[in-house]
Amino acid sequence: MITIIQIILILFAVFAWSRAGLRIKDKEIGVGEFAFWSVIWIGVIIFASLPGILEWISKIFGIARPTDFAVYIGIIVLFYLVFRAYVNLDKQSKEITRLVREIAIKKKK
Repeated sequence: MITIIQIILILFAVFAWSRAGLRIKDKEIGVGEFAFWSVIWIGVIIFASLPGILEWISKIFGIARPTDFAVYIGIIVLFYLVFRAYVNLDKQSKEITRLVREIAIKKKK
């Protein structure tokens, strides 16, 4: 029997996946990013639809409770996303510094 939380998770994942689809259509994200988000949202749909799969996978990894496994995976994904955001922020900061120097040199001449 499907529960309310499963319905909410599935609906949210479908909505989020559709947003990723719109972003790739508008060329705001690349194919790699779309593939990453597709794996995430399809995984959420599968695990919400078939919770027994999550239990089976958690046992393979030696984790007693499927909920713990889902939390571990969530934390890993969040760390990855924070790392990506940090890399992008550092890259933007360096680019802004380069542009400001370039503009300052042009104004000086």
